[in-house]
Amino acid sequence: MSQHQHKRISILGATGSIGQSTLDLIRRNSINFSVVSLTAYSRVEELAALAIEFGAELAVIGDERLLPDLKAALAGTRTAVAAGEGGLIEAAERDAEIVMAAIVGAAGLRPTMAAVRRGATVALANKECLVCAGDLLMEEVKAHGATLLPVDSEHNAIFQVFDFERSCGVEKIILTASGGPFRGRSFESLSTVTPAEAVAHPNWDMGAKISVDSATMMNKGLEIIEAYHLFPIEKTQIEVLVHPQSVIHSMVEYADGSVLAQLGSPDMRTPIAYSLAWPERMHAPVKRLSLAEIGSLTFEAPDLEVFRCLKLAMDAMMAGGAAPAVLNAANEVAVEAFLANRLRFVDIPAIVSDTLTSCDIKAPQSLSNVFEIDKMARREAAQHLAKRAH
Repeated sequence: MSQHQHKRISILGATGSIGQSTLDLIRRNSINFSVVSLTAYSRVEELAALAIEFGAELAVIGDERLLPDLKAALAGTRTAVAAGEGGLIEAAERDAEIVMAAIVGAAGLRPTMAAVRRGATVALANKECLVCAGDLLMEEVKAHGATLLPVDSEHNAIFQVFDFERSCGVEKIILTASGGPFRGRSFESLSTVTPAEAVAHPNWDMGAKISVDSATMMNKGLEIIEAYHLFPIEKTQIEVLVHPQSVIHSMVEYADGSVLAQLGSPDMRTPIAYSLAWPERMHAPVKRLSLAEIGSLTFEAPDLEVFRCLKLAMDAMMAGGAAPAVLNAANEVAVEAFLANRLRFVDIPAIVSDTLTSCDIKAPQSLSNVFEIDKMARREAAQHLAKRAH
């Protein structure tokens, strides 16, 4: 990345894993970046330290009760402080070329939309924006001339090899999946799985919730829904392929039989670096890929009888409307119960399925609708959970 292309960046979710990796890259390339806004939900001391280190113009704490603590921690500095959803939106609206949207969950919806509405380049690392409000978000991207750069390793891989100018030549996109810790197991054998076992991902270091989603392959189901919104393709043109080594991050197949793939070591700093430097590239301190060292790459079709959450997500995508938002909310309720030892691992897809069946909701017309659907689906899921919880 050339030195003259200086970029201003805001990071929504600065203390999470994506935020930390982003700041690591900025720290190593400080001549090319300046930090405008940093946000966190509750880690006041960490947020304040980062704001001081990077000279942020604005620091925002999501939990409004912690605003006095943040003010005290940044007293005497030039960093302005704010809190709550209003503060998060202010952070997104500040004048920065790039907004890293890495707030986890529904809390990231309105701030991300605010960045899109001012025409920013948004590096998107929040699944809920596309899963729950994909149609709404993409309409706003088009209306305001914003640029959406996917940060998820799979979608970033597709973005790198997708021919947007000649998309009619694309036959399908293939999302790769590691298969998680339970690849090759029978569904019945998973009845005694513990949270510790489900969180132990073989390749990636992720938070507990995302790790469980990987173990059920719900994460791949959510990524299918995201891919449909991100790329100009039909729903029937998306496939999933299990690739245990996590070296090929995804592929695009073309009409002439060519298949283009993006490969790399499993390190999120690669797709983050791509998003920060786009349309150029920048150095990332990741382990270089040695195919000779790896030796072989293997592939298999996903077992939809074992990974029932993947099938539920595929069905929700095909159904459209509110189904993806209901799927996401029900899954969050079920995974939270599993992690708290209140629900068996094998009952996660049952809760999601029951909730999808009992929720007959119209497609969201606004972000307010999205939040209403989310709330209703969580209530439904909680009721189904009460019947199955142990």
